[in-house]
Amino acid sequence: MKKEPIRYILFDAANTLIHKPLIWDRMEAVFRRHGLQVDGRALRIHHKLISELIEFPDKTSAEFYHQFNSELLFSLGILPGDALLKDIFDSCTYLPWEKFDDTAILSRTGLPMGVLSNFNNGLGGVMNNLFGHLFTDIIVSEERQLRKPDAAFYELAQEAIGLPADQILYIGDSLKLDILPGIRMGWNVLLIDRLEIFTASPLSIPSLERIKNYL
Repeated sequence: MKKEPIRYILFDAANTLIHKPLIWDRMEAVFRRHGLQVDGRALRIHHKLISELIEFPDKTSAEFYHQFNSELLFSLGILPGDALLKDIFDSCTYLPWEKFDDTAILSRTGLPMGVLSNFNNGLGGVMNNLFGHLFTDIIVSEERQLRKPDAAFYELAQEAIGLPADQILYIGDSLKLDILPGIRMGWNVLLIDRLEIFTASPLSIPSLERIKNYL
């Protein structure tokens, strides 16, 4: 059977297209102030794995990050005292979003693209500020009152795109929130795995530069 060509690329947003790179230096500085030695790569890996286990709300809060950072510290073998948690929160709150360097490939795909994300209504402004008007559709959970992994959220995106499922390529960083639901939709899927944690997955790519091999 002839494989249908990809005619549309749909992306997750946070940690797929955009991130907050300052967070790592800030967190490592906090650990040093508290007399703790934490390997930078281990910090990133543990942060990613905890992110797979804890659901992020559309709008985060101090209470949410108290829970998240407590679990992160436990995973690193560190007891989450109040002073340490407050220092992490104060040092890492309101950092700016930036686009990943490898997103430069997107302007060269020649295909329409969109974003499907668990995010607040400010995402459109963030994406337009960083990428210009590169994305045809920006679908966010707060606006639609649906969120991953609710099947209706992905179905809404499918309806907005208006193409057969096998002509859509969906790229995200979460196995639970992106890859599995995308497969259930019948989309082509890729797992962006810049830290190369999930190397056992045949769907993982270490850089968005690799998407040109799938178009």
